[in-house]
Amino acid sequence: MVYEYEGKTEKEAIEKAAQELGLEKDQFDVEILESQKNTLFKKGYVKIRVHTVDTQDHVEPEFDGKVPNATDRANNPKLVANPLPQDEFEQKLLDFIVALIQKMGYEVTVEVMFREEKKIGVKLTSSSSSILIGRKGKNLDAMQLLANVYAGHLGREDVRIILDSENYRIRREESLVRLAYVTADKVRSTRTSVLLEPMNPFERRLIHTTLNDIPDVETKSEGDGLYKQVRVIYKGVR
Repeated sequence: MVYEYEGKTEKEAIEKAAQELGLEKDQFDVEILESQKNTLFKKGYVKIRVHTVDTQDHVEPEFDGKVPNATDRANNPKLVANPLPQDEFEQKLLDFIVALIQKMGYEVTVEVMFREEKKIGVKLTSSSSSILIGRKGKNLDAMQLLANVYAGHLGREDVRIILDSENYRIRREESLVRLAYVTADKVRSTRTSVLLEPMNPFERRLIHTTLNDIPDVETKSEGDGLYKQVRVIYKGVR
């Protein structure tokens, strides 16, 4: 199910959603649709879209794809995972991913990259990594979705599966942060707006949160479906 909420800040909007839906904050996914900071003439607000998992479904396709980086792992030793499957569920999951990729015509080895509460990271190692990742990570996203569907079939709808190869997720995150700042500089100098490439929900949220503290720039998601675009707007243009 999908709901929309507004608040003065992202935290306030999320807390409102949790209270009205009767859910814990980790039981739903949040997508920032629009963010506006306080100005002299206009109050700040954040508009979010909340995606909840229907118990009749096996997987919620829009989810946080964040992969812990080296700093995260250093600060939290629990994220340094044993790469071998620890139970029947993990073994079946890894076997499924290998079989899926082999049916695509590629050889791969897989191992557990990290374990968090309700989240498992799986590392793919292959001589065909660039193909498995695909343009802008779309092949990786598609396989990740299938892995989550399969996890649901195994009765583990509560666990999110994150696939990564060649540290693509972290490299993509760093690239998007740079893109956000470069785009913000561009719209401030031209006093116009820029529409970015289609992105998945996690990538869009990263753009929104990166630019949230820049006072004369705002962001807004546009489009339909899983891959929407973020428009970065100079506030002085109406």
